[in-house]
Amino acid sequence: MPDVRTGEAPDIAALRAEVAATARMLVRAGLLQAFGHVSARHGEGIVLTTVRPLAAATAEDTVVLDASGRVLDGPSDVVPLEAPMHLALHRARPDIRAVCRAHPPAAVVLGTRLDELPLAHGLGAMSGRRVRVHPDVDLITTTEAGDAVAATLGADTAVLLRANGALAVGPDLVSAAVALWFLEERARVVLAARALGADPDPVDDATWDHRMRHTAPEAARAARWFTATFGDPA
Repeated sequence: MPDVRTGEAPDIAALRAEVAATARMLVRAGLLQAFGHVSARHGEGIVLTTVRPLAAATAEDTVVLDASGRVLDGPSDVVPLEAPMHLALHRARPDIRAVCRAHPPAAVVLGTRLDELPLAHGLGAMSGRRVRVHPDVDLITTTEAGDAVAATLGADTAVLLRANGALAVGPDLVSAAVALWFLEERARVVLAARALGADPDPVDDATWDHRMRHTAPEAARAARWFTATFGDPA
């Protein structure tokens, strides 16, 4: 299975360190506080952060799970309850290699509603054309519940979990983190527009499709910015 960044055969120690480093960046970015986790595909299973505080997470604060959720390496007593959700997402989406799950403040607010999160500004497209709300307010702790989240996500990049934060996926760890960052910015823009008295004026699909021809290069630029801004100090 290729590495989440380079396409080369992964070194499990390096991958665990990269998952932990991504969690630290999400903490510095204000997206991940006491609750949240990061996963990356490894073979048929995943590497997943634990419930230990993630501000100073290291490779030892991750676990390696097989496809059934069995711990292959790492501390088995601190596996997140929502590990089945990560496994379900990776199983349903062979095109992704990373999941970032957190409770960004504005996304939490918009997750109290059941309507889709509108796309209101161009950079918000880095969280995908559509962002739906998964209706279940419970923690996603079973295979069945994880499969339901994967079905709500579909082919999208991000999803709001009703009353329970949000998640974003990507072809690598930084891409998933960037998608989560711009999901939160998208939510802030919508909240600001609603504070003015209304939802953002709608833009037709064809116009957004034309605008989104710029999204891929913007995401590459955003990934460099995110890493430089929130990565470990030199």
